[in-house]
Amino acid sequence: MLDNQIRQQLFNIVGEAFFKDDMESLVTHSYDGTPMLQSLPDGVIYPKDTAQVSAIMKVLNEHRVPLISRGSGTNLCGGTVPVQGGIVMVMHRMNAILDIDMQNLTATVQPGIITKQFIEHIESLGLFYPPDPSSMAISTIGGNIAECSGGLRGLKYGTTKDYVIGLECVLASGEIMRTGGKLMKDVAGYDLTKLLIGSEGTLAVITEATLKLVPPPKFKKTMLAMYKDLYGAARTVSKIIENRIIPATLEFMDNPTIRVVDDFAKLGLPLDMAAILLIEQDGDMEMVERDIARISEICREEQADEVSIASNQEEALKLLTARRSAFTALARLRPTTILEDATVPRSKIADMVLEINRIAEKHSVQICTFGHAGDGNLHPTATTDARDQDEIHRVEAAFEEIFEAAIQMGGTITGEHGVGLVKAPFLEWKVGSSGIAMMKGIKDVFDPHHLLNPGKMFAKESRRRVVIDRG
Repeated sequence: MLDNQIRQQLFNIVGEAFFKDDMESLVTHSYDGTPMLQSLPDGVIYPKDTAQVSAIMKVLNEHRVPLISRGSGTNLCGGTVPVQGGIVMVMHRMNAILDIDMQNLTATVQPGIITKQFIEHIESLGLFYPPDPSSMAISTIGGNIAECSGGLRGLKYGTTKDYVIGLECVLASGEIMRTGGKLMKDVAGYDLTKLLIGSEGTLAVITEATLKLVPPPKFKKTMLAMYKDLYGAARTVSKIIENRIIPATLEFMDNPTIRVVDDFAKLGLPLDMAAILLIEQDGDMEMVERDIARISEICREEQADEVSIASNQEEALKLLTARRSAFTALARLRPTTILEDATVPRSKIADMVLEINRIAEKHSVQICTFGHAGDGNLHPTATTDARDQDEIHRVEAAFEEIFEAAIQMGGTITGEHGVGLVKAPFLEWKVGSSGIAMMKGIKDVFDPHHLLNPGKMFAKESRRRVVIDRG
C-alpha cells in the first residue's frame, strides 16, 4: 500500500481520474502477455505528457518507489510484471503523432500510439515503416522500442533499432534527456539512443521517439514452398541467401504448426509436410519477378514437393495473416501456451528444429516450432496446462535445454522477445560474467536506486548450464 502522502502527490500531478489503486485496476495491471506470471502493483498511473512523467518520477525517486512503464503489455518475457510492487505507468494517453517530416522522411511520435495505427497512417501518406511485430494490432511503439521488437519483415528491413534515430526520455531522477534526432549522421559521443532501445524500461521511461521512414516497395509477390524433408527446407533458406537474394519475408512452420494453422485459417494445406516456407519479395517489378523465379528454382532444386505463388494480393494477405496467427491458432489447443524464441545461424535451422523435437520427446511435452527462417529466429511454442505442475516443470526443463542447444550452435537465448523476467537466469550464458558486470554498471549510472522496472534483466543468480545428452 502506498503512503497517503505519496498518493496525494500523484493525484496532484495527474488528477484523481488518472491514478488508480482499486483492486480491479491493480489486478488488471499485475500481468502481461507472459503466462503464469502475476504480481500486484501498488498503483496505476496514466500521464498525459513528458512533464507529468518527469514530475511523477521525481516523487517516486524521493520516496524510493519502483516504477514499471507499460504499453499494451503484449510482451512475452514478463517484462512488465511488477514483481516488486510499485507504480505501473501506462502510456496510452501519450499516443499522438507529433510530426511527419516529409523533407527528412521522419516521424516523431509519443510512445503510446498503437503500432498498426501508426503504420497505416504512414502508408496513407505514401511512406513505409517496416517493423511489423505479430502483435502490432495491439502493441505500442514505445513497447516495441523497449523490447526492440522484430517481425516478419526483419530479414530484409531490420528491426525496431534500425528505425529509431532519436528519443526523448525521463531518467529515474525525473530529469528529461534527449538523444539523437533527425540526423542521418551523428557520432557525437556514445550512442545513447541505441543503448535505450531494447533496455526494457530498466534505464529510462521513453516519452517520445523520432523514427526513420522509407519509400514503400512498388510491387510484392508471395509464395509457399512445401517440403517432406526438413533439411530440404533449411537448405533452401541458406541457398536463397547464398544467391544474394534477400526476401522481404522468409518464414518457417513445422508440421505440428502447419496442422494447427490450417485448421484455424482453413487454407487447405497438405498436412503430411515436414515444413513449409512462406516467402515474400518486394521492390521493383522486374527485380521481384526475377527473384521469385530464382527462388522457385532453388526450392525445386532442394526437393520441394510443391511450390505455389499467390495469384493476387488478397491470397497473399491471407497467407501472411495465417502465419501471423500461428500463436493464436496454437493457443486454442490447451489452456496455457508458452511462446519462446531462440536464434541460431541460418545454417543450423534444421539441426535446431530436430533438437527441439528431440528435447520435447525426451520431456514428454508438446512443442510446435515456427519462426523467421531467414534470420534464424525460431519460436518453439509449448501447449500445456498451468494447473498440471508436473507438466509445467517438464516444459521449463525442456526450454532450458533448448536455450542451451541454441547457445551451443552459436545462437542466442532470445532474438526479439527480450530478457525480462523469464530469460534473466540465462542471460549470463550469452554475455558472460564480464558482460553482466558491465550491464549492471550501466544500470547503476542510469538508475542508482534501481527503481525502474526492478527485478528484470538481471537474475538474483544465474541458472546452472545444463549438459545436453545427445546420445
